[in-house]
Amino acid sequence: MSQTAQRCPECDGSIDASAREAVCTQCGLVVDEDQLDRGPEWRSFEDDGEQKARTGAPLTRSRHDRGLSTEIGRSTRLKGRKRRQMARLRREHSRAQTGSKRDRNQRIGFIEIRRLVSRLDLSSTIRDRACVLFESAQEADLLVGRSIEGFAAAAVYATCRTSEIARTVEEVAADAQASSGELRVAYDAINRELGLPTGPIDPREYLPRFASELDVPHEIERRATALADLAAERNLIAGKNPGGVAAACLYTAAREADYELTQARAAAVADVSPVTLRSTYQALQD
Repeated sequence: MSQTAQRCPECDGSIDASAREAVCTQCGLVVDEDQLDRGPEWRSFEDDGEQKARTGAPLTRSRHDRGLSTEIGRSTRLKGRKRRQMARLRREHSRAQTGSKRDRNQRIGFIEIRRLVSRLDLSSTIRDRACVLFESAQEADLLVGRSIEGFAAAAVYATCRTSEIARTVEEVAADAQASSGELRVAYDAINRELGLPTGPIDPREYLPRFASELDVPHEIERRATALADLAAERNLIAGKNPGGVAAACLYTAAREADYELTQARAAAVADVSPVTLRSTYQALQD
């Protein structure tokens, strides 16, 4: 209801506009109605400086066009010639979304990153940061002559490394569409050219996840953490697979507590050989 219409047009009575309907208090005439909730659809806080507006889905760094593109939908009701025409339109529309080979490569890489992050059960923050890292590698011309899928997997692995999330090369490569060799080559190029803030992996980062997968008691996990500290003090982790060291600490703690845990199970969860596990176990025993 407009602000000028403050009186009833029939009886000139006063208008009650406190509800969704503006009603005359004298004759009951419904002067106006408004079914729309024109208030904000979010909560505001004092320290929240974000500008919110009803402009569709938010922008995302995990898509090459930041999520601004549209898609032609599908319908099972279309038959024959109309269905084939819509299929051609979808194909041409998809091609038009990537105007250059660089855009197509970025789109392929981002799709692989989203799939890989989903398979590894990682957060959306890791997904977006991995896409930004992939884009930085592309801008530095590191993808020339190399595997796009390898760089996508390397971006996910490097983001996990810089975020202190325990994921081994073998774990990432197992779900990626690239081999561990392609992943390592791409990661070395990213680390060398972009100067990632990565350091040696702490075996203790793997202990909670390995202990959960092996279903060992909390006391054994706590003892394994103490053994990992001891291995670091004795400089036993230098040059060794950090996942193997974590598995060896869990195996050693299980042996001390007479808990049934075989070397094969402990080595399998870290994706290392029992020989690798035994070398760290013997060093801890010495």
